[in-house]
Amino acid sequence: MSTVIYPSPIFGPVHSRRLGVSLGINLLPADGKFCTFDCVYCECGFNADHRPHQKLPTREEVYHALETRLQAMKQHGPKPDVLTFAGNGEPTAHPQFSAIMEDTLCLREKYFPEAKVSVLSNATFIHKPDVFEALNKVDNNILKLDTIDAVYINKVDRPTGHYDVQQIIDGMKAFKGNLIIQTLFMKGTFEGESVDNTTDNYVLPWLEVVKEISPRQVMIYTIDRETPAPDLLKATPEELDRIGELVRQAGLPCSVSY
Repeated sequence: MSTVIYPSPIFGPVHSRRLGVSLGINLLPADGKFCTFDCVYCECGFNADHRPHQKLPTREEVYHALETRLQAMKQHGPKPDVLTFAGNGEPTAHPQFSAIMEDTLCLREKYFPEAKVSVLSNATFIHKPDVFEALNKVDNNILKLDTIDAVYINKVDRPTGHYDVQQIIDGMKAFKGNLIIQTLFMKGTFEGESVDNTTDNYVLPWLEVVKEISPRQVMIYTIDRETPAPDLLKATPEELDRIGELVRQAGLPCSVSY
């Protein structure tokens, strides 16, 4: 079982299937995972297997590390397409997320004004006014919604605290279209139970809610790296293409990553 624990607070750049040359900003500890989900497909592994012992990086540490890396990239390359908040868990869990976002936007304008700023989030903190405000300022506010089925969410995404999918949906609607929904489709089993969310009984209710949220884009993808649960399977290109076409028929732009 292979997992990836990212350096902190800056890692990469890496090549992202969806975003291009991406410089990662990891607001979580460098020695473990800190997340409000414990997804069975997470490339960082299960939460219990990677408990961090280090502290969160401070705002000042993030600023200094990010500026140092951007200066080096300005001088030596490569040119980043995007600065991406991701890493070892949920980036918006950092108590200084909003302030760090302000710093990042300023540094982006100073060194690579053409680069985008993206956040990959599971949406569990979008109810917080400062997080909501910060996410509204980024170029790519990418929020996870793997399904609207509460049983599936508890089996696959496995929230570590209170999670009400309807509250999440209402929070997404509050962005008034200024968001991108990302959804992972997969097959296989976990603990002997199917985790296939590519069938119409999952896809069609999800699609109706996505239409209500009306994001500016939908990103659908499947497993790309090894997962901590060994019996998960990639959705096929044909299955992903079918779902992507349903999204486009609903009038929403959709990207598909195999």
